[in-house]
Amino acid sequence: MWVVLPIIGLFIILGITFRIGRGASLIAGYNTMSEADKAEYDTSALLKFMGNMMFILSFSLILSLVGDLNRSKHLLYLGFLLFFVTMIFMLIFMNTDNRFKKLR
Repeated sequence: MWVVLPIIGLFIILGITFRIGRGASLIAGYNTMSEADKAEYDTSALLKFMGNMMFILSFSLILSLVGDLNRSKHLLYLGFLLFFVTMIFMLIFMNTDNRFKKLR
């Protein structure tokens, strides 16, 4: 389970990077858009959302790691459940209703 530590570190670094307004090119799909398409999106709102999600994902992995180290199956499963629910929420939230498009 120690292999998860670099992943937690990566998610925390990505969370900080996104929250300070950098790293938009690291978001899949956004980096392949043309400049005209990128102009239609509120990049700061997208980065803030992605930063928050990275922090939640890292917290869920920390919860799973603590559960594994303490031999607590409840914490382990709760962490994995939180991770997968967050991933599903991210996919649905970001791909419905044009939430991150700029208002005209």
